[in-house]
Amino acid sequence: MAFALSTKMPVRPSRFSATYDPRARRHRPPGPAAPMGSMNVTPFIDVLLVLLIMIILAVPIKVHQTTVDLPTTDPCPECVLNAAKNTVFVDGSDRLFWNGTLVSRDQLRVQVAAASALESEPLLRFEPAPLASYNASAHAITLIKESGAERFAFIGNERHRALD
Repeated sequence: MAFALSTKMPVRPSRFSATYDPRARRHRPPGPAAPMGSMNVTPFIDVLLVLLIMIILAVPIKVHQTTVDLPTTDPCPECVLNAAKNTVFVDGSDRLFWNGTLVSRDQLRVQVAAASALESEPLLRFEPAPLASYNASAHAITLIKESGAERFAFIGNERHRALD
């Protein structure tokens, strides 16, 4: 008795044909691949965190401050000009002068405190020499401020305005 098979066996394409797929995957149509649906953002976040840390470390921390009341260009309408004016001068050798007389820091502190204690406080004029160091000038201003002077003016700034 002979059996006849009526079903045909599927024919596998030859491995030399153009449509042969060794792993039997579906055939993809030719053309560009589909776009990726997700992206790895971990390196991006790492770079942002490093930049944030660098900015935090680079920002200076405000430790202390010295407030100096600078004169304004507007004349004070209620201020009366006093005849007695005192001048603090810092020369190029960083020596302090009170109205032309050489004084020490302690003597200057006493003179400024005495002038500040007067009923009508005289104007205290600060005039550093062009070659006076910034450090000596800053220390003199701090000393004047700590001694209680309220009427204070910078004199001679017009000499230093033009920087050539």
